[in-house]
Amino acid sequence: MLDLAARDAGRRAEKAGVVIRELQDLDEAQALIDLLLEIWGRPLITMEFLRALTKAGNYAAGAYDGDRLVGVCIGFHEEPAARTLHSHVAGVAPGMEGRSVGMALKLHQRAWALTRGITTIEWTYDPLVGRNAYFNIVKLGALPVEYLPNFYGAMHDAINGADDSDRLLVRWSLLAPRVVAACAGTPIDRPTGGPSSRRVATPPDIEALRAADSAAAAAWRRGLRAELEPLMASGGRVVDFDLDLGYLVDLEY
Repeated sequence: MLDLAARDAGRRAEKAGVVIRELQDLDEAQALIDLLLEIWGRPLITMEFLRALTKAGNYAAGAYDGDRLVGVCIGFHEEPAARTLHSHVAGVAPGMEGRSVGMALKLHQRAWALTRGITTIEWTYDPLVGRNAYFNIVKLGALPVEYLPNFYGAMHDAINGADDSDRLLVRWSLLAPRVVAACAGTPIDRPTGGPSSRRVATPPDIEALRAADSAAAAAWRRGLRAELEPLMASGGRVVDFDLDLGYLVDLEY
């Protein structure tokens, strides 16, 4: 499986036209910090903390198009017994959308984790951002496991604005058949729903809506929270996402 994970990561990076490697020195660390600032519009991590993370054996990698850093991903270990990596932040430079740089970074992170005996990676994302939900659930095969209302508090950055920072915690079980298939580029089996399932809608483009009508965006936040949080808290599990139909929740998971 380690060889397959490395192969999948290498193929995806080649397809994206990037080379992915862990941080090597101070200059690369500064470039990573600068790219995060460019993407989010505010500092996300200091040089001192980033250097401490990498020295302690955590994950910090960049995707390079020639000499240019175009994508970043940072993760750190959870409690020892969990054998899980928490992927804290990942981002791609403006203008690089559509080249699958983010996918290449995640597959590199998966191979990195597996070589260290880590079989699970978790991270959070905004459940209103449909393209991220589709990427996480369908393209990667990860599944949401917990709804976290206003997890980070007010963030006031270029992406989140002043909205509440509700998040879904997703769990990427690296050796699960759906994940192995997704990482190999094979379409995964997707449930279609039935009597024991329910759809929870998302807006077509929450980022554009935030810019045009913050009140309407906040109403979407409240509505999705009111519907999805209690479903998950009572045992329902998100098993799929569709860009037009939203989340598919299995109530008898």
